[in-house]
Amino acid sequence: MKFLRDALDGIKPNFTSGGKWEKWNPVFETFETFLFTPDHVTTSGSHIRDGVDIKRLMTVVVLALFPALFFGMYNIGYFHFEQLVALGQQDSYTFMEAFLFGLWKLLPIIIVSYAVGLGVEFIFAMFYGHSIHEGYFVTGMLIPLIVPVDLPLWMLAVSIVFGVVIGKEIFGGTGMNILNPALVVRAFLFFAYPTFMSGDKVWVAGASEVDGMSGATILGQLGSGAEAVVDKTYSVMDMFLGFIPGSIGETSTLAILIGAVMLLLAGVASWRIMLSGVIGAAIMSALFVLWGANPLMDFGFKHLLVGGFAFGLVFMATDPVSAAQTNTGKWIYGFLIGFLSILLRVLNGFPEAVMLVILLLNVFAPTIDHYVVQASVNRRNKRVEDKIKKALSA
Repeated sequence: MKFLRDALDGIKPNFTSGGKWEKWNPVFETFETFLFTPDHVTTSGSHIRDGVDIKRLMTVVVLALFPALFFGMYNIGYFHFEQLVALGQQDSYTFMEAFLFGLWKLLPIIIVSYAVGLGVEFIFAMFYGHSIHEGYFVTGMLIPLIVPVDLPLWMLAVSIVFGVVIGKEIFGGTGMNILNPALVVRAFLFFAYPTFMSGDKVWVAGASEVDGMSGATILGQLGSGAEAVVDKTYSVMDMFLGFIPGSIGETSTLAILIGAVMLLLAGVASWRIMLSGVIGAAIMSALFVLWGANPLMDFGFKHLLVGGFAFGLVFMATDPVSAAQTNTGKWIYGFLIGFLSILLRVLNGFPEAVMLVILLLNVFAPTIDHYVVQASVNRRNKRVEDKIKKALSA
């Protein structure tokens, strides 16, 4: 690494103020800080010394996504080959064949996600003359995990440009955005290209190209009243482990829980948001079970295991930038996400309502924090008034 450090130090003057490649400084600085610890230090005033910086926090989140990423790769191949075997077009397949097929399908999506997203980041960084933010390091990995496997790459590229510009850059970049950029990308895809984000042909690789192949999600089947088909086809263990159709990284609750533990141990995500989200969803699901009017309402606790609920709650709702900041606010924020997700999922027929609910609560998170803080101020003022009255009456 010393050779690489010396090489960077040798060309660094060309990218600093007055250098011949000065305008490319944001790109050079990003590459340098990606490889080595930033050399920025505080020289005066009160400050905290800590070995953790944004780059390390982002790295932890990406590592926490790996279990869902790797399982998603296998699940892509698993459902593709299972359909071919069922149709008699293939006799059998191996674990490695399924995994490599999933890798082959997922890799272009990841490449497009980072190439387009970072390209937009570079343009804004050079235009405004600031360094490139590390935030897209996570967003670029989240996006491939929340889209269908056969989504056309050009649609993905268009949606990423929209999500990065509208969801983040117009607010000032990483740390200033009020919406989760990855969810903005998915929302754009959902409303701009609905036929590629729903139905029974988009969730299984090759389903649109092979006659007889299909892959309707569990929530999609339930929405059409096919509860008996769901119960016969998928067990609770299938739902928990992830052997169900769906977005690439959202199917395995187990893999997502492993990522959640990693985030909590690293102190990156809020356990209050996760726990309150589960409580809110469980209460709403229980109410619908008591109601028992249609199959989707009778689905009960299984709502926690299917769709994007677990993934959204762990990796999207806990975004430290767009989530509530106060401890009480986090309880309210998480509870409303869980409660409203199941409510909209059942009554409005949106299988992936969690996406829309998190975006809605992103908007209201500052308002929630405002009233939490204001309530605390009011209680403090009341205590002061009571003490003054008590002192005057003594």
